[in-house]
Amino acid sequence: MRFPEGFLWGAATAAYQVEGAVGEGGRGPSIWDTFSHTPGRVYRGDTGDVACDHYHRLEEDLDLMARFGLGAYRFSVAWPRIQPEGRGPANRSGLDFYRRLVEGLGERGIEPVLTLYHWDLPQALEDQGGWTSRQTSERFAEYAALVYEALGGSVRFWITLNEPWVSAWMGYGLGVHAPGRRSTADALAATHHLLLGHGLALEALRALGGGGRLGITLNLSPVRAASAEPADAEAARRVDGNANRLYLDPLFRGSYPQDMLEHYRGASDFSFVRDGDLQRISAPVDFLGVNYYMRHTVRAAPGGGVRGPSTGMRFGELGAETVLPEGVGTTAMGWPVEPDGLAEILVRVKEEYRDLPVFVTENGCAVHDYIDPEGEVNDVERVAYLDAHLRAAHAALERGVDLRGYMVWSLLDNFEWAEGYSKRFGLVYVEYGSQRRVPKRSARWYAAVIRRGGPEG
Repeated sequence: MRFPEGFLWGAATAAYQVEGAVGEGGRGPSIWDTFSHTPGRVYRGDTGDVACDHYHRLEEDLDLMARFGLGAYRFSVAWPRIQPEGRGPANRSGLDFYRRLVEGLGERGIEPVLTLYHWDLPQALEDQGGWTSRQTSERFAEYAALVYEALGGSVRFWITLNEPWVSAWMGYGLGVHAPGRRSTADALAATHHLLLGHGLALEALRALGGGGRLGITLNLSPVRAASAEPADAEAARRVDGNANRLYLDPLFRGSYPQDMLEHYRGASDFSFVRDGDLQRISAPVDFLGVNYYMRHTVRAAPGGGVRGPSTGMRFGELGAETVLPEGVGTTAMGWPVEPDGLAEILVRVKEEYRDLPVFVTENGCAVHDYIDPEGEVNDVERVAYLDAHLRAAHAALERGVDLRGYMVWSLLDNFEWAEGYSKRFGLVYVEYGSQRRVPKRSARWYAAVIRRGGPEG
C-alpha cells in the first residue's frame, strides 16, 4: 500500500499547546492565558505557561522531526507574539522566533505548513468583543499580512484558521474552551466573523503576491442516525448542519444552509452578515485541510429510550447527542474509533462540494501512555489507530480524492486545552517536569511508514 510520489508526511502542533514562554519575547496575553488561569476552567488548574517549552527547546524538537524523517511540520503562529494587543506593528522578537523555526525546518529539508490561527486570540481583542465583532475579522487580515510579509518567501503552505467550529461553538456557544462564553447567538456571530476573517485574509495575502498556497482547516465528521426512527434522522441532519454544512456551504457554495438559518432564527437574526461577505468567504482556496477524529452517531435528546452509551458529546440547542455504536472502541478521550469515516468525509467533500487538493492536517488519538520499566512507551493502540486511518486515507485516494498529505496529531504530548496535561496525543512522550522527550513506539512505526511511503501490507 503506497501513497503517491511527493505525498507530504508530517506531524502537527499548536502554539499555545507546546511553546510555553508566555511572558517572553514581547508576547501579550491570549484568551487561553486568561481562561486557563481562571479556576475551574481547565483540569486541575493546568495552564500553557510552560507546556512543552518548545520555545526554548526548538533545536531539540527540530532534530527529533528530522530523526523521524518528517516531510512536513504543521505549526501555528501565536497571534499575541506578533501583535501583543491584536493590532499595530509586528513585534520583531515574535517574528524572529518563527523565522528561526522556519529556517531550522529548511535546513533539515522539512516543509513548513503554517497555521495563522489556532485559537489563541489576543485578550485585548476579546475585551472588545472577540470573534463576535466584525473588527476582529479585520484585525486578523492585518495580522495575517504581517506574518506573510515576514515569512512568505520561506513558507509555501498557509492555513488561515484551524477548526472554526471549535473556536465558535466550544468557545462562544458551550463555554468549555476560551473565552468561555455560553451563547448560541455569540457562537453564530463568531462563526461568521471567523469565516469572514478567513476571506479577508485571503484577499490580503493574495494582494501581496508571492505564490503561497492558501487554505483553511475544518474539523469534519460524517454523521449518521443511531436508528431508523425519524426523530434520530432529524437530529442527525441538524448535527450535520451545525458541524459540517455551516462551514462547508459558505466556503464552497457562498451561502449558509437554509435549514440552519431557519433552525437558529430564534437565536439570531443574522444581521451580522453584510452584502459581499459570502462572496469574500467563498473565494477559491488552493487546498482544504481536514482534521478527522471521529464519526458522530446521533440520537434525539432528551427523550426516548437509551439505545447505547452516550459519548458525552452534546450539541447545544440541537436536541441531539452522540452515542457509541455497539462494538466500536474508544480512545482515552472517549471518542469512537471508526477509521472508515475518514474516507467517507473526504469523498463527500469531493463529490458534494469541490474536487480540490486536500490534506489531512490532523489525525490521531489520546492513549493512556506511560514509560515502562524498560524505558519505552509501547503505545500499540496508537499504532493500530494510525495504521487503520492511513488505510482509510488510501481508500479515499483510490476513490479519486486528491489527497496530498497526512499529518499526525501530535508531534509531542502537550497541553490538551480544557483537559490540561491529562491526555496524551503525541508521537513523543513529554515528561513535563524534566521536559525529557521519549519517542514512542508509534514514532518509530511512523518513521518506517514514511521511509516506505505507506503502511505495510
